Amino acid sequence: MILGSIINAITIVTGSILGVFLSNGISERFNKIIFQALGLFSIFLGVSLATETDNNFMIMSLAVIIGGLIGELLRIEERIEIISNKLKSKINNSNPKFTEGLITSTMLFSIGSMAILGPLNEALNGDRTLVLTKSIMDGVSAIALASAFGRGVIYSAIPVLIIQGSIGLSSSFLEPVLSPELISELTAVGGLLIIGIGISILEIKKIKVINLIPALLMIIPLYYLNVFIGG
Repeated sequence: MILGSIINAITIVTGSILGVFLSNGISERFNKIIFQALGLFSIFLGVSLATETDNNFMIMSLAVIIGGLIGELLRIEERIEIISNKLKSKINNSNPKFTEGLITSTMLFSIGSMAILGPLNEALNGDRTLVLTKSIMDGVSAIALASAFGRGVIYSAIPVLIIQGSIGLSSSFLEPVLSPELISELTAVGGLLIIGIGISILEIKKIKVINLIPALLMIIPLYYLNVFIGG
């Protein structure tokens, strides 16, 4: 039921290890241009995902604002950094980009319609086409990410497996809830967060993207409230 998600995690680990290996011969000058390329790509990807909304800009903005307030109240980013720093100390990793790499890659691999529809199609229809396609894409992306951020990208395979595995195991419950329209809104909100990641990577402005993650949960009740009021 979650074999595709396991394969996805394996391709991320494999690509990340290859990226870390390749990064050993990359000078600071070339490493900087890789970061800039990743930042620009993140913004481009985020914009393309954000435009999937069905013009529900009001509920998108409310989801991001309310979700951001919840995240700030719970101090999610601070807690994640504490956990990440403990992991760094256990594996004796001194890379200052470790946490950023873990968070950035996790969000890039976990946000988007393929991350939702892939596990659902596998669990409900036995069709692994989407999730295997995503696995190849993530593996290639992991090479570039790990060459820039280092070993933190390897560990993003764990949350990706947990997220996609949970979707697959909960497929019978999620199928009637996650309509195509709602998936589009979830993807659009996720796109906004990825734009924030790109802005942070380019060092234009540090955005607490992790504290905005609750927006992905807030969009669900806001979407159905909008449908109820509109209907």
